[in-house]
Amino acid sequence: MQRRDIIKAIAVAAAWPVAARAQPAQVRRIGLLTLGSIEADVFRKDLQEELSKAGYVEGRNVLIDARSAQGKPELLPVLAAELVAAKVDVIVALLTPSARAAQQATRDIPIVVLTANAVETGIIASLVRPGANITGMSMMAAEAHGKCVEVLGDMLPSVRKVAVLGNASDPFMPLFLEQARLSAKAVGVELVETSVRSTDQIEAALAGVVKDGAGAVVMQGSLPARIVADLSLKLRLPSASFSRRYPDEGGLLSYGANSSDMYRRSVQFVIKILRGAKPADIPAEQPTKFDLVINLRTAKALGIDVPPTLLARADDVIE
Repeated sequence: MQRRDIIKAIAVAAAWPVAARAQPAQVRRIGLLTLGSIEADVFRKDLQEELSKAGYVEGRNVLIDARSAQGKPELLPVLAAELVAAKVDVIVALLTPSARAAQQATRDIPIVVLTANAVETGIIASLVRPGANITGMSMMAAEAHGKCVEVLGDMLPSVRKVAVLGNASDPFMPLFLEQARLSAKAVGVELVETSVRSTDQIEAALAGVVKDGAGAVVMQGSLPARIVADLSLKLRLPSASFSRRYPDEGGLLSYGANSSDMYRRSVQFVIKILRGAKPADIPAEQPTKFDLVINLRTAKALGIDVPPTLLARADDVIE
């Protein structure tokens, strides 16, 4: 090799590390689709933390594109289409209405769901073999809502009628009602059923079940927690739902999957997909931890003496 060629080779070798360092890191895009903004804010914190542990840092090599329908389910298809148009690498959809909107928007982009009963609502084919482009967490929300009926029966033994407030815009509502009926029959209470399609119908619906003699109400989890909690307290109607956020917002109690555990576990699906796994090959999962949370402040405001045995069963008590 001539001297000139040797010098040229050394120069190219010396420049290679600089050129390699100059190449920008691949930035992955995660779409977050939610019905409400509070869920988006809470989930995003867990998403950022778990992604960071796996080497994905927002603003450096990952971007989170969050879209919230602000409690208006009719906006979800448009928001899902926007995420598809933005060519995100994966869509995370919280609750059944968001999951259904994402499912209908794309058959190509991977989707991770955190939804009620994913198999029964047709979001995935099965837990072991989700199929298509969707996997994630199935929260067993139907069973949890049914348990809420039972817990209200234990807390309020004199109540003979329990109402259920369904979200008619949520494909999960038939399962919600079915499980509530089974639980009501098991504990020997009559069920008063009502549903709404928008938040401005909630007050009239709750007033209607009170008029029908209901002594308590179980709210479907995709309805706005603060609005239902406030109106239930105004009407002096003990209320429950499956989300921990419900007693935090002033509802009487909740029974359901531990939300923090579910959020963090769902992020692991996102990480696997970012690393190349296909949703169809990742078995969906169900919760392993359920929490009973009681808001004692609300109980006192309603004049309810919570039985000590029920307090002993609670995983958390808000005082």
